[in-house]
Amino acid sequence: MAGLVFITGASSGIGQALALQYHRAGWRLALQARRVEAVQQWAASQGLDPASWAVYAADVADEVAMARIGRECIAAQGLPDTVIACAGVSIGVDTALPEDLPVFKQVLDTNLWGTVTTFHPFIAPMQARGSGRLVGVASVAAIRGLAGHGAYCASKVGVVHYCEALRLECRPRGVQVVTIVPGYVRTPLTAMNDYAMPFMLEAEEFASRALAAIEAGTSYRVIPWQMGVVAKLMRLLPNALYDKLFSGRGKKKRASER
Repeated sequence: MAGLVFITGASSGIGQALALQYHRAGWRLALQARRVEAVQQWAASQGLDPASWAVYAADVADEVAMARIGRECIAAQGLPDTVIACAGVSIGVDTALPEDLPVFKQVLDTNLWGTVTTFHPFIAPMQARGSGRLVGVASVAAIRGLAGHGAYCASKVGVVHYCEALRLECRPRGVQVVTIVPGYVRTPLTAMNDYAMPFMLEAEEFASRALAAIEAGTSYRVIPWQMGVVAKLMRLLPNALYDKLFSGRGKKKRASER
């Protein structure tokens, strides 16, 4: 029997690209989205067999709704083999501005809290079964803070460290935790960027590499590997030099979701 993968943020970007890669690999799909119609239209355009997939409507920031669709997924399709927390949003913030404080919280709620709510319904059942994979999608933005992107960077640092802690907790019970760290991937989230994005990957190519790393049980993988080298070099820069090079870029003016 084909495996079952549960993917959040499946209405566009990385989440949708991962859904297509898993479908092509013969997996059944359980997809979360706020925009259910977008997922239904995409599935129809790809000619997906209705018996091979289902979509569940919820906002990842709503823990009650996420727990509900987790139960619905298990009841309707079974306990997933792999769960991927992929929903994400990037919005520029300036925390000197009162109106940006709710925006900061929105980014944290979607990117970090949304990872927690995605995993929660499946952790205990996977541990009881003694198998499963929980996958957090972070970002190279977790490596160092970027001016104007404090909320996004903070949320992705949180994803990295949360997944590491969860990996230690779940390992004795047979459940693997994988952290995927994308560099630049061509999605609606990066379309707004007005600066150079080295080693850009198409979403399909990223998803192909990510699927291989996930199903190999790799604990932590930067994709593409070149961005991992760049990130490590940035981490090694002395603060004085880093500040001189990267100060004052300001915040993004628009939001995007994957």
